[in-house]
Amino acid sequence: MKPLTEHDIRASFVNLTKGEAKRMHVPRDLGALPWDDLDFLGWRDPAAPDRSYLVVELDGVVTGVALRRAGKAGHARKTLCAWCLTTHQGDGVSLMTARKAGKSGQMGNSVGAYVCADLACSLYLRGKKSAGPGSRFKEAITLDDQAERLVSGVRAFLGRVNS
Repeated sequence: MKPLTEHDIRASFVNLTKGEAKRMHVPRDLGALPWDDLDFLGWRDPAAPDRSYLVVELDGVVTGVALRRAGKAGHARKTLCAWCLTTHQGDGVSLMTARKAGKSGQMGNSVGAYVCADLACSLYLRGKKSAGPGSRFKEAITLDDQAERLVSGVRAFLGRVNS
């Protein structure tokens, strides 16, 4: 992923008003992020742990969506992230919902996906972060193909937000 500025990030959101985008918390360490290892930028709001943000560049267009984390699971079973296929124990995977863009979102419609609660899918995929023993299984496809599958999942989610 190419490095983004705070302005790029704030201007990218399809399901926030300009005022909401102006007030949201953007990561302070943008210059220190491992941009080459990221397929998308995802972070949790430090002021509101149930709120997260996702920004991705698809076909040359930077698109951001605000996400809400559904209630905590509170159980010890393992759950699989729909995007990166990393298995997490407990609440490492959460249902993340996004208000739909436009009139549909204003009417309260949303979409959701079960994904890594910390949105660090790119780092789990590349082995830069671990969810514990047995969290990633050996796949027969290349890392590039796995990254493409991850981006395809994000693209499909964004398509549902924008539809």
